[in-house]
Amino acid sequence: MPKLLSDDAVEKYKRDGYYFPVDILSEAETRELRRRLEAHESEMGGPIQGDRRHKPHLYLTWLNDLIRNPRILDAVEDVLGPNLFCWSTSFFIKEAADPGFVSWHQDATYWGLSSPDVMTVWLAFTPANLLNGCMKFMPGSHLVQLEHRDTFDKNNLLSRGQEIAVNVDEAKGVPAILKPGQASLHHVLLAHGSEPNKSNDRRIGFAIRYVPTYVKQAVGAEDSATLVRGIDAYRNFEHEPRPTADCEPEALARHAAIVGRQVQVLYRGTGQEHFRP
Repeated sequence: MPKLLSDDAVEKYKRDGYYFPVDILSEAETRELRRRLEAHESEMGGPIQGDRRHKPHLYLTWLNDLIRNPRILDAVEDVLGPNLFCWSTSFFIKEAADPGFVSWHQDATYWGLSSPDVMTVWLAFTPANLLNGCMKFMPGSHLVQLEHRDTFDKNNLLSRGQEIAVNVDEAKGVPAILKPGQASLHHVLLAHGSEPNKSNDRRIGFAIRYVPTYVKQAVGAEDSATLVRGIDAYRNFEHEPRPTADCEPEALARHAAIVGRQVQVLYRGTGQEHFRP
C-alpha cells in the first residue's frame, strides 16, 4: 500500500511520466523557505546562480533538512522503493518579467545515470502558473529517448541550453500549475519545458532528484549522493555528509569539489568547466 500517493496516482505517474499536485508544505513553511533563500541571497550580494545554484543542500542546512522531508520521501518511496539517495538539487528561479525559459528536453540525456529510475520532485516556493512560466509536461514522452541538440542560449536556464531536436507539439503540453508548498513529480525521461515569467514577482522552484540506491553513475569516474532513506547495499555513490552550519568553509569546499565533478559529466564534450549563471 502506498505511503502518501494513492494507487491511482502511482499508476498515473507510471503511465504519463508525471503526477501533480502533491501537498508538501504549509503556506507558512513555504514563506519561511523563501525568506531563508532571499536572506542568503542578500548575504551573497545577489541572486543565487552558477555553481552555487546546484546542490545547495550541501552547504545550506535548511535545504539539507528539506530533502529529507518525510512527505516528500513518502511520495518518492511509493514509486522508487524504500532505499533512496538524493542525487542532486537545483534552484530554478525566474525573475519578474525575465526572458529566462526552459526548452523542451529530457533530463536523462546528459545526467549519465545507469537507470531511468530517477524522479524529480519540483517544489514550488512561489506560485507556478501560466503567467510566470510554470513547467509543462508532455504525457507519455518518458517511454522513449529523443535526440537532443545544444544551443547554449543565454536565456535558457538549462546547463547546455539543450533542447529536443525534433518538433514538439506544444499544444499537447500539460501545465503543472502549483500553489506554494505543492510539488510535481516527474520521470527523468519526461519531456518538459517552461516559458518566461511575465509576472511582477519571482517564480521560485526547487528541484530535488532522487534515485534508488542501485542506480550508479555510468559516465563519470566518481559521483556522490546523500542517503535520505533506507540503506545503501550497493555503495555506488560516495556518501555526502550533512553541513553542520550554513556556508561553513568545509562544506563550501566540499560543494565546489562535488559540483566540479558533476560539471564534467553534464558538460562532457563542450569544454565548459562551470555551470552557467
